[in-house]
Amino acid sequence: MNRKNFIKKSLLGAAGIAASTSSIRAKNVKLKESTYDKLMEQVGFNHLPNNEIKTMKTVLHKANTRGHANHGWLDSHHSFSFANYYNPDRMHFGVLRVLNDDVVAGGKGFGTHPHDNMEIISIPLKGDLEHKDSMGNVAVIKEGDVQVMSAGTGIYHSEYNKNESDEVRFLQIWMFPNKKGVEPRYDQITLEPTENKNKLQQILSPNSDDAGVWVHQNAWFHLGNLEQACEEDYIIKSKGNGVYAFILEGEVNIEGQELGKRDGFGLWDTDKIHITANSDARVLLMEVPMQLG
Repeated sequence: MNRKNFIKKSLLGAAGIAASTSSIRAKNVKLKESTYDKLMEQVGFNHLPNNEIKTMKTVLHKANTRGHANHGWLDSHHSFSFANYYNPDRMHFGVLRVLNDDVVAGGKGFGTHPHDNMEIISIPLKGDLEHKDSMGNVAVIKEGDVQVMSAGTGIYHSEYNKNESDEVRFLQIWMFPNKKGVEPRYDQITLEPTENKNKLQQILSPNSDDAGVWVHQNAWFHLGNLEQACEEDYIIKSKGNGVYAFILEGEVNIEGQELGKRDGFGLWDTDKIHITANSDARVLLMEVPMQLG
């Protein structure tokens, strides 16, 4: 089942689908329906800056307000509209279009499907996720890894739980790119865990020679494992960008807003944000352009 139909149809139906290992297509992918075009049709102007107002603006997405789909083999929570979850007030945060919190049952997964012109980031939280694609890549990513694909002119890929008995948990994140029609590419890294102990570790940037993976977008991601009472300031790296904070574990306070596990909090029209850990906590910060195109 192709993810290109997700916006119009239920996510792969109620039955589990084992990922195909034999139908990955060649590099020259021709898509009948563009991932980029379909998602762009859904984009409005929510969570974009009003240049007439100079004070910091925020948007809060509590964990229990996310979209939810449980198909038995796949249990997914959607921070933004996706598949059968449609909320016109929660289409995107700037160029950040998809933030799915997925749990995949043992031995199950997403069969071979296409994408184009999208930056796709996967962050495993538990278990082993196996990836195959039309570029010839075969890889397993696990907790502590970060994977990125630039779909560009078009790719096919599959991803599934490598283990039969244990679930896999991962974040699936999609961003609109700042250029279309690029050559598809794949990369993954393994993070050094000491680099995010009580500090914010850069895991993604626009620069291939910088720390972390890189993307075709003026975006930076940071991951922090913060002990209780730890305080950190995050400085916005590019004027006009905003930050979407996603709380993986624990409780934090960001600019006076109390946040708990799986809460999302977007901030823009500011130069920096202040974070205080109210308990031991794990936080993902996604700095992205607020203007599309």
